[in-house]
Amino acid sequence: MEKIPELYGCNVFNDAIMRDKLPKDVYKALKKTIQKGTHLELDVANAVAIAMKEWAVENGATHFTHWFQPLTGYTAEKHDSFIAPTDNGQIIMEFSGKELVKGEPDASSFPSGGIRATFEARGYTAWDPSSPAFIKDGTLYIPTAFCSYTGEALDKKTPLLRSMDALNAQAVKMLKLLGNDDVEFVATTVGPEQEYFLIDKNDYAKRRDLIFTGRTLLGSAPPKGQEMDDHYFGALRPRVAAYMHDLDKELWKLGIPAKTKHNEVAPAQHELAPVFDTTNVAVDHNQLTMELMKTVAEKHGLVCLLHEKPFAGINGSGKHNNWSMTTDSGVNLLDPGKTPADNTQFLVFLTAVIKAVDEYADMMRLSVASAGNDHRLGANEAPPAIISIFLGDELTGVIDSIKNDTFFKKDDKVVMEMGANVIPHFTKDNTDRNRTSPFAFTGNKFEFRSLGSSASVATPNIILNTAVAQALSEFYETLKDVSKDKLDEAIHALIKDTLIKHERIIFNGNGYTDEWVSEAEKRGLYNLKSTPDVLPRLLDEKNIKLFTGQGIYTETELRSRYEILIENYCRIIHIEACTLKEMIYHDFSPAVLKLMDSLSSSIIAKKKISDAIPSSAEEKLLKSVSAKFDELGSAVEKLEADIAKAETMDEGLDLAKFYHDPVFTDMQEVRRLADCIESVIPDEFLPYPTYSKLLFYV
Repeated sequence: MEKIPELYGCNVFNDAIMRDKLPKDVYKALKKTIQKGTHLELDVANAVAIAMKEWAVENGATHFTHWFQPLTGYTAEKHDSFIAPTDNGQIIMEFSGKELVKGEPDASSFPSGGIRATFEARGYTAWDPSSPAFIKDGTLYIPTAFCSYTGEALDKKTPLLRSMDALNAQAVKMLKLLGNDDVEFVATTVGPEQEYFLIDKNDYAKRRDLIFTGRTLLGSAPPKGQEMDDHYFGALRPRVAAYMHDLDKELWKLGIPAKTKHNEVAPAQHELAPVFDTTNVAVDHNQLTMELMKTVAEKHGLVCLLHEKPFAGINGSGKHNNWSMTTDSGVNLLDPGKTPADNTQFLVFLTAVIKAVDEYADMMRLSVASAGNDHRLGANEAPPAIISIFLGDELTGVIDSIKNDTFFKKDDKVVMEMGANVIPHFTKDNTDRNRTSPFAFTGNKFEFRSLGSSASVATPNIILNTAVAQALSEFYETLKDVSKDKLDEAIHALIKDTLIKHERIIFNGNGYTDEWVSEAEKRGLYNLKSTPDVLPRLLDEKNIKLFTGQGIYTETELRSRYEILIENYCRIIHIEACTLKEMIYHDFSPAVLKLMDSLSSSIIAKKKISDAIPSSAEEKLLKSVSAKFDELGSAVEKLEADIAKAETMDEGLDLAKFYHDPVFTDMQEVRRLADCIESVIPDEFLPYPTYSKLLFYV
């Protein structure tokens, strides 16, 4: 059996490899770039390229690729070999610093939101040295940013790196103002928990809805769902356990710190959680994790579903984004310490986060908006669409004492006694966890729980980093000219005033209740229920000012993202609607006709034997199915008409709203009628597996 310490990171050009392969001065220069974000010179890049190529070839690599994250939401790669022909008909293996630093993929077919025309093909990829290169399937993968020929960002990594730089700059300024002169760099860290479903590959192949859309568009509920809570944290089935074991190994080889695995709430649903890492590395790792989840599943005869709502009637899948800020000396700025009321540094940064989330709650909501995630948010299985912050009793008490200028008395740690002598005593945490909160404080970090399972975690972190950077910059402007003898008083006043202004965003209760919806409306909080509701907010003046002011996006780049988000939403609903229509005609209707023919034959056969034999059961069922089938036909006709109308409309927000209602409403009605009929169709009549087979037979 392989030893995990030897396995971990064996396919990564990590610190140990760099220290061994690089000259000392080159190693120091590269480490400075990685740790502090300094510029990397070309001569250093040349030395790194030589060492990287030698290491890659030694480990079986024949090609290299600039691995990037275009605005498709997926990753992209173009593979080039290391070979270079020589005059004598032979080859040598070479790789230069120029090839490491810059690549040139065709940019014409990637989404650009109008930034460039299709015929303008040139684009550039640029090495991100702070995210380690790795080997996969005989290719050296180099994490890169991706931009147009004219310099606009065409990817998710570039604005993410910009947002990290912005927060670093503002956080360091604030820390130095607070007297923390030793800090040179602040990095944001992320640990994204990943939920997913596993189903049998053969069953998947029989469902065109899963193949084309990633979710089931038809399917009546099985007799049992998740109501018994027996799957959650239950014993892993052997096939699932074997898959998870292999997945861990593949992730560990790539230096991805997969830590926790367990069954989730819904049948066939599971979760994987890593240890946190620097944000851009964590984003890269999560993209790799999703890819490996799918490829490893295939080796086990399974398919991994990452759609936010693959099955109606049971929980969908999310992704929890655990976010914090850490100094170069390893201090977590969101760690309250033993006495949070006396920890000025912690209170300043906590208050900045509260201010940021309240002022840019619309952008936080937009960061998790998608056609798939619209199924989850507010559906009593995920946080509501209303963005709020959960702090827990202790921090809420601290904040109340600051607002009211009262003394905060910290409760003594409660010792938990379970009533059995053999169980060790332990102390209770200072706060509970709130699964209904979109943005919850969990000890020394915030957990943004609203993300969809298939989404890149880049966008939520771009927005969070940028909003917090803006809050810190405003704090700094308020405090920078205050004399030292009055600084403590000014900081207290700033924290107090900010908390009073933004306390509306703090909610520690049950986010699933109707009462909270009413209360949130009274507080003036956003309730942006669907993707078309939230998309226009991106172009609000305050949001354009935020992103351009912090240097994250140009206005052109922002408008391009807006166009791409609308386009993606419309295309996803269009594909789903067309797939549903096709399933009704090619899969479902023949099954219904087969059932009706079988019932008719049974009725006729009974009457042939004797008119005295009643056939009322068959006749009642036939009449019921026939009536519902007629209703279904009318519903499909309406869906077809609305699809045809949508196809004549210009792309834009009006089209997105039309796809949301009526097209999506049509789809729901078609499904309601079809599922009602499916509940009486024998399994052998259906050309695709039912929910019972999909969810309970792995």
